[in-house]
Amino acid sequence: MSLKNNQLPDTLASGIYRRQLLGAAAGWCLAGNPISAADPVPLRSAEIVYEAAFQSWTLKNDIFQAVLRLNASTGVLQLEELRNLLTNEVWRLPSRSGSFPILVELADGRGLSGETRFLVTGQSIAEAGQGGKSLTLELSEEDNPLMLTISFFVYPGQAVLRHQAAIANRLGQTVVVKRMNFLAWNFADDRAKFDTFAVHQWVVVPREANFDPQELPLVAGGAGVTVSTGSGGSYCSWLALRDAAGRGLYAGLEFNGRADLSIRQADDRLTWSAEVQELNHPLLAGATMELPAAMLGLFRGDWDEAGYRTQRYVEAVLAPPIPDNNFPYVAWDSWGYLQEINEEILRENAKVAARLGIELFIVDLGWATAMGDWRADDEKFPSGLRALSDYVHDLGMKFGLHFAFSEADPQSSVLQLHPNWTSTETYNFHGAVSMCLGHQPARDWIIEQGVNLIRNYRVDWVLQDGQTLVKQCSKTTHSHHPANSNWANSEEGLDVIVSEIRRRTGVVWENCANGGSMMTFKMVRNYVTSITNDASGSLGSRQGVYGATFPFPPRFADRYMPDQDLDTYTTRSFMFGGPWIFMNRLPELRPQDLALAAREIAIYKATRAAVRDGRVSHLTGRPAPGQVDAIQSYNESRDTALVIVTRESAPNNRYTLRLRNLVATRQYQVRFETATGRYVMSGAQLMTTGVEVSLPERLSAEIVYVEPAGR
Repeated sequence: MSLKNNQLPDTLASGIYRRQLLGAAAGWCLAGNPISAADPVPLRSAEIVYEAAFQSWTLKNDIFQAVLRLNASTGVLQLEELRNLLTNEVWRLPSRSGSFPILVELADGRGLSGETRFLVTGQSIAEAGQGGKSLTLELSEEDNPLMLTISFFVYPGQAVLRHQAAIANRLGQTVVVKRMNFLAWNFADDRAKFDTFAVHQWVVVPREANFDPQELPLVAGGAGVTVSTGSGGSYCSWLALRDAAGRGLYAGLEFNGRADLSIRQADDRLTWSAEVQELNHPLLAGATMELPAAMLGLFRGDWDEAGYRTQRYVEAVLAPPIPDNNFPYVAWDSWGYLQEINEEILRENAKVAARLGIELFIVDLGWATAMGDWRADDEKFPSGLRALSDYVHDLGMKFGLHFAFSEADPQSSVLQLHPNWTSTETYNFHGAVSMCLGHQPARDWIIEQGVNLIRNYRVDWVLQDGQTLVKQCSKTTHSHHPANSNWANSEEGLDVIVSEIRRRTGVVWENCANGGSMMTFKMVRNYVTSITNDASGSLGSRQGVYGATFPFPPRFADRYMPDQDLDTYTTRSFMFGGPWIFMNRLPELRPQDLALAAREIAIYKATRAAVRDGRVSHLTGRPAPGQVDAIQSYNESRDTALVIVTRESAPNNRYTLRLRNLVATRQYQVRFETATGRYVMSGAQLMTTGVEVSLPERLSAEIVYVEPAGR
């Protein structure tokens, strides 16, 4: 329908659109200002209010509000404010520019942006799942070849505005999308000084990084801070900033391809940006292109607070449900044998694994005839891989299988039949060549291979692997444009493969992308967990978890423990996070190692839910040689805390541990996993004076438990 003078139709303007969902109390608190039992507890609700007289929409819950307004004189749709309803802190529109999240440019120079004079041709307000609400607006401009449909989402208990848009080509001919910024918000900077915070992914080249946090000042008038994200990028797809008072914003991208996420302070405004790299997307006449979703959240406090708000949003809105309440699992993976595996070796390990209490048994690379020939090697498995799977299931464990679907052996039958299915750049994954996931025939073939192997071998868990999953490909003979492989290999390749196989099989997926090099918020939508680093040892494991648990919930930080003799320093270095994956040659372990493993596995099972569901606090700096590091999980509903304290060759054998988030006036009981002492201390004492932890060996670890006294 057509609207005159940007007025909305009478059927929409006749009243206020308001619906409210009420549920359990929200657990929101501000750093240093927890909501006590005497405080009014905000209700968990989400609503969208349309005010016809002002042509505005208010998306809100009990802690957060966002106001969108269509300027009647200019036709510009803009975000007028983001407001923290608990503190009344506001992020406002800049005085000299608008604020709109989408910028798209075509090859001919046309496009749309925050300056586009939109006509609203339709709107709808709907349920969005997880108790949320969505506002969808259809926007067009006369003589503009693109029509924009954009949805904004608000969810109970989350101070986050999520948006996702789609563009439709209204011309009778193909247009080419050359530029896309899908997080183009602007805010007034209030002349404040800001710091920024980002976290590296696992990176080997051009420099080594293992989820190293990076804190940088935002220099007014400077180039800003930019992080390269996505598969093969240098950073997690998350960026936060805050001022000196702790008022902050964070942003996250739901895109697995390469994108530059940035924030700049100039001209009295803060400018966000999320630019898709190397975009050259042909949009056919009448076709629609869905843009990646993005989120913008509010927080007040330190970087742990920014991380916690992000993590609660991920669990409430984005991530798939955990498979069961025993998750994250204790797992075993066959890579301790490299590719020298067979059914006899695996059966022997399965017997020991079951006795230890391991719950997931994963057969890694080497089970197939070749990468690309996704059928079991008959020489290694004369009884058949299904027989091994049945044996593992009979022992009470789940069965997992390695699937490097983006790679193929040069001599594999698929490449003998289809040599053109490879990408132009090969990433040297164990001698394989890389497949172009953006080429439709290759993608469709991979989907069928995945569905068949999951069904044939009764697979519960897929360990996805490969080197840089979003490939570079410039072949003119492929179904994608030769200059558009970043988009095609991610949005039309990788994401389609994983989501379609999951839809058809229900299998659980683990993201393994070269040691944790695709840490995005699109990843968390398709995977139940992700590797953070690959068999990098005890210190490397803790370093990876330290950084990854700023933007991501602990379950998205699984750890692979190398084949080695065991002690409590080693085992406890792998306990905090997602699945704990053994790679030991189990039948070769000494009796004392087996006994210790069984005890430590039992401890992990007793504590994993507390870590999975808790609030992470990084009590020390990043783990490093010669230091003591400590990481805490606090359960808000039970008012309990668990801390793992590790001595990495530090000179002192005692450490004063100061906890966070406790109720200052409450009495707590403190106990240890190894030491025998017990204490009763107030929350104030534990957070200020602290409690002494004994770490008698130069490489040692202790688990500290804190719970209300008398419980």
